[in-house]
Amino acid sequence: MTQRVQRALISVSDKAGIVDLGRALAALGIEILSTGGTAKLLADHGVRVVEVSDHTGFPEMLDGRVKTLHPTIHGGLLARRDLPAHMQAIAAHGIGTIDLLVVNLYPFEATVAQPGCTLEDAIENIDIGGPAMVRSAAKNWRGVGVVTDAAQYASVVAELQRDGALSDATRFALAVAAFNRISNYDAAISDYLSSLQPDGTRAEFPGQTNGRFVKLQDLRYGENPHQSAAFYRDLYPAPGSLVSARQLQGKELSYNNIADADAAWECVKSFDTPACVIVKHANPCGVALGVDCLEAYTRAFSTDPTSAFGGIIAFNRPLDGAAAQAVSKQFVEVLMAPAFTAEARAVFASKANVRMLEIPLDGVRPDGATPWERGRNAQDVKRVGSGLLIQSADNHELKRSDLKVVTKKAPTEAQLTDLLFAWRVGKYVKSNAIVFCGNGQTLGVGAGQMSRIDSARIASIKAENAGLTLKGSVVASDAFFPFRDGLDVVVDAGAVAVIQPGGSVRDDEVIAAADERGVAMVFTGVRHFRH
Repeated sequence: MTQRVQRALISVSDKAGIVDLGRALAALGIEILSTGGTAKLLADHGVRVVEVSDHTGFPEMLDGRVKTLHPTIHGGLLARRDLPAHMQAIAAHGIGTIDLLVVNLYPFEATVAQPGCTLEDAIENIDIGGPAMVRSAAKNWRGVGVVTDAAQYASVVAELQRDGALSDATRFALAVAAFNRISNYDAAISDYLSSLQPDGTRAEFPGQTNGRFVKLQDLRYGENPHQSAAFYRDLYPAPGSLVSARQLQGKELSYNNIADADAAWECVKSFDTPACVIVKHANPCGVALGVDCLEAYTRAFSTDPTSAFGGIIAFNRPLDGAAAQAVSKQFVEVLMAPAFTAEARAVFASKANVRMLEIPLDGVRPDGATPWERGRNAQDVKRVGSGLLIQSADNHELKRSDLKVVTKKAPTEAQLTDLLFAWRVGKYVKSNAIVFCGNGQTLGVGAGQMSRIDSARIASIKAENAGLTLKGSVVASDAFFPFRDGLDVVVDAGAVAVIQPGGSVRDDEVIAAADERGVAMVFTGVRHFRH
């Protein structure tokens, strides 16, 4: 059904862009109904409006809580134009149709995000009339267009200027967006209210959790070809996160590409100096720092060239031509950086299958001189049978002052730097994790084993296969050594300093073993299991 828009109702909390919208609608000869502050703003700017109270013949009540909750408004929104009985009913009561509704809601989400928000503040910012009108208009989408976001103003005006009406496709799309907005709004209210405690504080985990995600794309398949999949983002994504990536070239991202890319990106953006991270099957197989991207990549690649084949490579600095030339010599699935120079893009222009993702890091200058706001998840979620596990994200940042030297021998300053580097890398390696490092570079990574001692052995085997020596290296363990045997393996491989959480009932035994072997050991008091 296509019909001309003759009457619009505008009632908005956020008035950005509303004057221009009102002027555009008025210029098209559309009658405008409005409420309170919106009506005054439009009138003050020369837009002719009819107050809703004048339209309904009923004054606003209860400090504005009741103004649009009236049959004249909802009858005009809900009446089906294709049903003569509906049209006769509203005509009998002197109700005119409303063809366009423009509403945005009280800022509930912004209000409860404020540290000092009280329950009274939250309750006063629960919109009633707005959602009611939106639902009415969206339900009757064949006859009514409903606009719930200022980002929709321009396209709606353009279509009205061109056709004098909104198409069925446009009205349906607007209705879907409207119901999504109401769903998200109600979910925010539920999340807030169900988190309140009797003493007025808010629980970290509410009594009911309401996931709010927006689909970015359907994927060809999931982890395996017989599984279907899609990629979603948070309703309000953190800056600098993978979902903000712009794909410059390459094949469509797969489920596994995205999972591995996220692991690489989260790791690389945790470093302040130029870094490169290479990930294979969700584990870093090479991580290194350098004076620039080329040095960082060359060192990261040397950790495990075999595993790097077909890997995911991430940089935390703009990728230049020299580094791109080096990377282009290997098979890479996904390449990520905050930016790519023209020379770097030219290098990969002939490699059409390489997926290049540009992910801005807020606050980064081209020279990387200023730190960025690191986009982080507040929570991690894991699906289990008919349920969810939700936890606060592992965003712990270890400082030198947190370290406790527990052995007779203390690490040198250079070793401390490497221990902190190894610890940071180990956070992104699947448990049980053992990471050998030296001079800002991974030398051997053991991941995902049921036994910590096996992870230690695998890490040393990896280093040997890559032709790297572990003599004089440092090692990080994501959790404590339950027995001295794991320590003996890493020391036998060449490690001279160890960083681990501590906390085992056999800590004294492991510390004594370290003293016996003449190595330094520091405790962090924090573990980094990653399952």
